[in-house]
Amino acid sequence: MGIRDTILERDGRHFPGKSYAEAVLVPIFEQAKRHLLAPMLAIHRAHLVMLVERGIVPAGQGRRILAALASIDPAEVARSQYDGRFEDLFFYIEELLIQRAGEVAGNLHIARSRNDMGVAMYRMVLRQQLLDVLDGMVALHQTLVRLAEEHVDTLCLAYTHTQPAQPTTLAHYLLAAADVLARDIERLQQAYGRVNRSPLGAAALTTSGFPVDRSRVAELLGFDGLVENSYDAIASVDYLTEAASALQLAFVHTGRMVQDLLVWCTQEFGALRLADAYVQCSSIMPQKRNPVGLEHARALLSSGAASAAAVVAVIHNTPFGDIVDSEDDLQPHLWRAAEVGARVFPLLANVVGTVEVNRELLERRARASFATVTELADALVRHHGLDFRTAHRVVARAVARATAAGRTAAEISAADVAAAGAEVLGAPLPVAEETVRQALDPGVFVRVRRVTGGPAPEEVRRMLAARGQVQASLRAWLEERRAALKRAEARLDQACRELAGDGAGA
Repeated sequence: MGIRDTILERDGRHFPGKSYAEAVLVPIFEQAKRHLLAPMLAIHRAHLVMLVERGIVPAGQGRRILAALASIDPAEVARSQYDGRFEDLFFYIEELLIQRAGEVAGNLHIARSRNDMGVAMYRMVLRQQLLDVLDGMVALHQTLVRLAEEHVDTLCLAYTHTQPAQPTTLAHYLLAAADVLARDIERLQQAYGRVNRSPLGAAALTTSGFPVDRSRVAELLGFDGLVENSYDAIASVDYLTEAASALQLAFVHTGRMVQDLLVWCTQEFGALRLADAYVQCSSIMPQKRNPVGLEHARALLSSGAASAAAVVAVIHNTPFGDIVDSEDDLQPHLWRAAEVGARVFPLLANVVGTVEVNRELLERRARASFATVTELADALVRHHGLDFRTAHRVVARAVARATAAGRTAAEISAADVAAAGAEVLGAPLPVAEETVRQALDPGVFVRVRRVTGGPAPEEVRRMLAARGQVQASLRAWLEERRAALKRAEARLDQACRELAGDGAGA
């Protein structure tokens, strides 16, 4: 029978009520089957090994329970439907174990609660999801650095207030985006470190009178340590809010770059051309190259940010205690945010990694603009002893004269500057033509900005070399975390094999 057939027969005196089951228990059961079954079974095995090792459960009983655990087919559980007989997946699995091992299976729950189990399962799911997101983020970081290496000498305009500001290079821009992404990666790495702490052994809130070994269970499950205080282990939610906030920040920050890339892909801007794999034609307009790869990435980033924000909103004003009821509703938001991250960052890595850059147009635009005139003001300070504010006024006057005459920055002459100087200073300002030409050259503008972090090619190359080391470190961190979880999985398998082969005690 289905949920409606079973629960329609019940009245208001029996749990669960029909509307409660349909609104809460059925969705939770389905979510748990998808996300929580594997960590639940792993926790059962690790807890059982510890109980036997500590002499709390006899080895013979442990072997019977272990055999029952091994007999559970995840595919069969996945096909099961909520029918109201059991409150949730935990009790459903417990009933299967009792059917197969007898009443001794009830001893698997010694010194344990659904509280510490639930938090542990959520942490185990989340740590894997964070690694999946970080895989894509590291790939995007590598792509940005690699593309920057190709464009150290590609002149372009930088913008402030959405208006041309100063010349820079595309590498300088891309390196800035990569550095923001690296900090977002670092925030998620730090969140992972706090997620991967075991609450098991805290039981409901206050641990247990049985001599359990919390560290042993943590080791078998690949946790890096314990949430030591047992009340903290159950009541705290900062592992969730930190991870959600770090994800939200990564989505928001990356979305800003994507917005720029979309503008640069417009025909009017013309700086970038996406690979054919990431554009679609219009159903009616044959000329269209719609940048759907970036458009969907932008939408996914916004959607992920909203899902992450929902986590914090659901937790807000919850009591400082067990929040399993809230977690059942908030976890899907976090799972959704992480799932979006695992999709969108690899997509962006591929879109950005295959883009074509119109170098000539970017340089031509930089040379035609007035974005270099800050350097002209700097030259007047260097060569003529003007204070910068006065030099600024002189150059502003020269720009106004050129603009009124319909000339570009490249067409400003020494005579223009001298005339502007006379208007501002009340006396002629003799400026060498070569000084003006050099100052208004965007290539010179970039090359002289050799200050740490500036766009000068040699400085950008120095930063890129350092970012190569960062990239190696990020990849090594990921590989080590995945390897650590694999080692823990192998330890748990070995411990279970030893328990299964132990001929001691009934």
